[in-house]
Amino acid sequence: MNPKLSLAIGILCISFSPIFVKLAGVPPVPATFYRILIAWLFLMPYVVAKGKLMIGGKALMIAIAGGVVFGVDLAIWNISLMTISATISTLLGNLAPVWVGLLSYLLFRKKAGSLFWKGTFLAVAGMVVLVGFRDVMAFKFSNGVLLALLSSVLYAVYILMTAGILQKTDTLTFMFYNMLGASVCMLVVCLFEHDQMGGYSTSGWLYLIAMGLLCQLTGWITINNALRHLESTKVSIALLSQTVFAGILAMLLLNERLGVNEIIGSVIVLAGIALTFLRPKQANKNVN
Repeated sequence: MNPKLSLAIGILCISFSPIFVKLAGVPPVPATFYRILIAWLFLMPYVVAKGKLMIGGKALMIAIAGGVVFGVDLAIWNISLMTISATISTLLGNLAPVWVGLLSYLLFRKKAGSLFWKGTFLAVAGMVVLVGFRDVMAFKFSNGVLLALLSSVLYAVYILMTAGILQKTDTLTFMFYNMLGASVCMLVVCLFEHDQMGGYSTSGWLYLIAMGLLCQLTGWITINNALRHLESTKVSIALLSQTVFAGILAMLLLNERLGVNEIIGSVIVLAGIALTFLRPKQANKNVN
């Protein structure tokens, strides 16, 4: 598939995720479990048939551990969707690149350019507009906002954990073990919390299947395919359009509306995140 077309399909697929979560009427953690499990069950026959189960010990451990982090991240994001709008939750979840840069600097002393820090400042300023200056100064954040922010931090941790392995391991092999780890983790959490695991409506099950096949499996296979052919920076910036698509879908399907401050804040946050991806152009040197 054409990489750009693959990326466009992937972005559109994952944009439906917050919509399906809200429409399914299923508890957020079981919704996370079934989304990942359904995708894994459909991926498994292909991986087995193509002999793609072989993986190194270190890669296996990171794939499974990363799956646990991804599952917890997705569950927390689903919980945030229950209390705030799909658009705002998706937007805050996309702050992960900012945390990746900060964690890389704090943990590995990896220096970030001036554009990153400018973008981070812009994103934080956008959040202040989004949440409200008075609430920020008084440290009054809704649970939904805090959970969405925590989700973005966990996704940043996931990116840092798995970035190196993804370059050395087959994408589908990695996804197989990664989703297996996430599924087991979410099942344990569901059993521990005594969540309702069945008895959902027909439409609820259909939305869960759609999440598994469309958002999780198709969405991330096509995005990973694009990453193999396109610059990661360009893909990362393009992924920000997920927030726009999710917002449009939320307006059409959930009748969600944003206030003026939320719209302005969202635009500023998106601009800040996009700026963190950019790299300064090196000045051309004249060759004598």
